[in-house]
Amino acid sequence: MKDIQSLEDHRRINIKKVGVKTISYPITMLDKARSKQRTIATVNMYVNLPHHFKGTHMSRFVEILNRVHGAIDIGKFRCILEEMKDKLEAEEAHVEMSFTYFFNGERDKHELLKSSRYECCMHGVLGKDDDLEFQVAVPVSLPLIECAGQGLPRSTGQWGTAVAAVRFRTFIWIEDLITLIEGAIEEEQDMTLVQGGNCMSVESLTRRIAENLEAEEAIKVFSVKVENLAEGYSTFATMDSIS
Repeated sequence: MKDIQSLEDHRRINIKKVGVKTISYPITMLDKARSKQRTIATVNMYVNLPHHFKGTHMSRFVEILNRVHGAIDIGKFRCILEEMKDKLEAEEAHVEMSFTYFFNGERDKHELLKSSRYECCMHGVLGKDDDLEFQVAVPVSLPLIECAGQGLPRSTGQWGTAVAAVRFRTFIWIEDLITLIEGAIEEEQDMTLVQGGNCMSVESLTRRIAENLEAEEAIKVFSVKVENLAEGYSTFATMDSIS
């Protein structure tokens, strides 16, 4: 049968992106404490389509993904991009993977485990140069308040979210990145209590997270967005590193 999709197209019109999206796919991530962690990712895969191709077989994207057998790390991520670019004869290949990562951090001063569920995303690009960005969203809660008498410590609930997007200079564990961000959140919470009250600002928390990321040698560049959720509206602040 003739492969219509790969026949030459004489109209010389490039299609910027073509691919598949929202693929639910089981993956295995590196886990610092347990070696490996299994989770489910939502995957988008796309390439630019050279003007001399009429189209491409969408099944090829999933075939390439299947060849890594669900085991994903930075090395495998690049292999996927290289195979997409080569097999589909594209000038640029993209892969986006969004997934939930579970991490039981250290216990806080009230002997409660910190939040263990984090929404992550990896976006890899391979064109003339290669690029890999990792993003993690860390929930921010107000500190626990001691109650008078024999009542349990209480919290006023979720305050908002801190999202960091980083590009690495060298390898860093996902857990260590989360710990850096949560350390900054805890420092800002303590400072808020010292000053009296529960009025953290998105500006000060953004700066403090940025300071912690800036001090980490494994991180090349980063951006931070902190959002505070309120009834009927939200406030936010963003900050980028100087590359």
